[in-house]
Amino acid sequence: TDRIDLDDQIWTTFAACGKKPVQAASGRHLIDLVRSPQAEVITTVIDKFETAASERATNDSRDIFVLVDESHRSQYGATHALMRRVFPHACYIGFTGTPLLKKEKSTADKFGSFIHTYPIRAAVEDGAVVPLVYEGRLVELEPNQAAIDLWFERVTRELSEDQKLDLKRKFSRRDEVNKAESRIRQIAYDLSEHFRANHQGTGRKAQLAVPSKAIALAYKGCLDEFGIVTSAVVISSPDSREGHESTEEADVPAVQRFWKEMMALHGNEKKYVREIKASFAREDGVEILIVVDKLLTGFDEPRNTVLYIDKSLKEHNLLQAISRVNRLFEGKPYGYVIDYRGVLGELNETLNVYDALAGFDADDVAGAVTDVGEIIRSLPPLHSAVWAVFAPVANKHDAEQMERFLEPENVREQFYEALRAFARTLGVALGTVEFYEAVAEDRLNRYKRDLVFFTNLRNSVRLRYAERIEYGTYDKAIRKLMDRHIEATEVTQITPPVNIFDVDAFHAEVEKVEGAAAKADTIAYRMKRTITERLEQDPAFYRKFSELIEETITAYKQGRLDEAQYYEQMAAAYRDFTEGRESTLPPELRHHKDAPAYYGILLEHLNAPAGLDTDEMSVTAAIRIEEMIEARKIRDWVSNSDVQNKMRNDIEDYLFNLKGRHDLTLGYAEIDAILEQVIHTACQRNNL
Repeated sequence: TDRIDLDDQIWTTFAACGKKPVQAASGRHLIDLVRSPQAEVITTVIDKFETAASERATNDSRDIFVLVDESHRSQYGATHALMRRVFPHACYIGFTGTPLLKKEKSTADKFGSFIHTYPIRAAVEDGAVVPLVYEGRLVELEPNQAAIDLWFERVTRELSEDQKLDLKRKFSRRDEVNKAESRIRQIAYDLSEHFRANHQGTGRKAQLAVPSKAIALAYKGCLDEFGIVTSAVVISSPDSREGHESTEEADVPAVQRFWKEMMALHGNEKKYVREIKASFAREDGVEILIVVDKLLTGFDEPRNTVLYIDKSLKEHNLLQAISRVNRLFEGKPYGYVIDYRGVLGELNETLNVYDALAGFDADDVAGAVTDVGEIIRSLPPLHSAVWAVFAPVANKHDAEQMERFLEPENVREQFYEALRAFARTLGVALGTVEFYEAVAEDRLNRYKRDLVFFTNLRNSVRLRYAERIEYGTYDKAIRKLMDRHIEATEVTQITPPVNIFDVDAFHAEVEKVEGAAAKADTIAYRMKRTITERLEQDPAFYRKFSELIEETITAYKQGRLDEAQYYEQMAAAYRDFTEGRESTLPPELRHHKDAPAYYGILLEHLNAPAGLDTDEMSVTAAIRIEEMIEARKIRDWVSNSDVQNKMRNDIEDYLFNLKGRHDLTLGYAEIDAILEQVIHTACQRNNL
């Protein structure tokens, strides 16, 4: 490859695949590796071949494969010719993460045909990357007070009048600050607000691409002054040129001071970059990286979601840069490209029409980015799709009908998926300027009202039907959307369900639910979930309640119980359930840990002749079985089949003895069933 950081990444990838790669530390080291047959995989930057070629180091083997990374940059130059001299008979395979320019394709054909191409659109369709949404936010340098006032009102709508006046003073120092700095301040505030409104607190991150080190530091100063987001500058050393910097850039005092501070803090350039990248990768770490060229290629951080552009980018550099934000990450439906430089303008033509991408074939760059206007236009059908789930419901204003309709799990999943798509897209749209300009206020308010309605419905049925409440990134995104765009009091906040055996807390939870049937369902489905989780710990006890709950639900659905009766019977079942075995157990079992569960199993299988008390016999047998199991337990016995077989033998001998003494009608199949159920139950109860 042609960059040290990419060389490190390639070495790490080969090592992670179980290979033993050797990284060439210098040109001399590369010569040693070329001449030695011991290294299976060698990684190096292409510049090291200059030393190897000058020393006439060669390896004539035809069993060498040379994999050239970023081949659109390094496959055709003088260094490539030097590489050919070192490995004259090798098989060369070039890789590139961006499409080839038209002029490069003809050159590539001279070296060999394409093995495989994977267009950007195919990667998006396959789910290998997230789609990118593009929004142009060009900041005009010429005075346009009406436009500035409109922008100012939009980004400061949540500030007090005093805060607005203070901010206006900062932006209006035309006599002491030139237009360029004023522009940087405007963009810094705009992107701070954009990130705060749409991404802050979700774990997602952003990059800001700027043209020079000095401008990077100017942005850092503005972002710190506003204090809305956390940021870090990642640049090369002052004497290294980046982007379109002039050779005098290294002499800028601010850049020199910054670099000395970073070296004092981190020790060296490698640690400086590594530690900032590590912070960026943490959910609670730095939110925005300000970069010039470094980290615009070969930097893969899935959290990276937004690329703010304020520099000229074209061709490979543009595609590489926007690809930083298309990596998959949980709860990240899109990557976002916010363009303050007008790189792609209005994005209303095929991508290869634009100067920045004019060198590519249309098919190769199709699907690279999607105009935010397309996202906005997709909202009406997504909104309709949520309502379409409820087409069979007669009265869609009746909350009880809507919730009863969602009882089947597959219907709920259909609803959740439609709501996710609508909420996700509305969230993107609400973060853009174009949405407010293109959509009428009444429709905008309808979208917001329906989002609140459906979110509350979702939260209600998740509680009613005892779904497992796990707060994923979707819930974070929804809360972010609600906090920013919806009155907080309009949304019912779902909380983790309380312990069903905490009677007072559970009663309070049930009381929050409106309607007798909804209360009964809340009790029933919470009991069902608990029974499912605990069934194997005491099969007989929990199975009895499972059957009772199903019978009661069926009676209500068939109209044999009205809502009040349904609630009354479920409340009674809950009382019996939470009182547990203690109230119904024989006194002899109440101080035993596992014997009550064995007792329930035995009751289902023991059939004593007339005159014998099966209940008393089951009590005695359950206590004895508990003692036999305890006597055989050793460390990790649950995964020790030998120990379990000894337990089975002990219990089997006891049961055959019991059968003989009392003339029980207990066959081999029933004894085997008791053995399997008892041992399985003992394993399930081991950590209680």
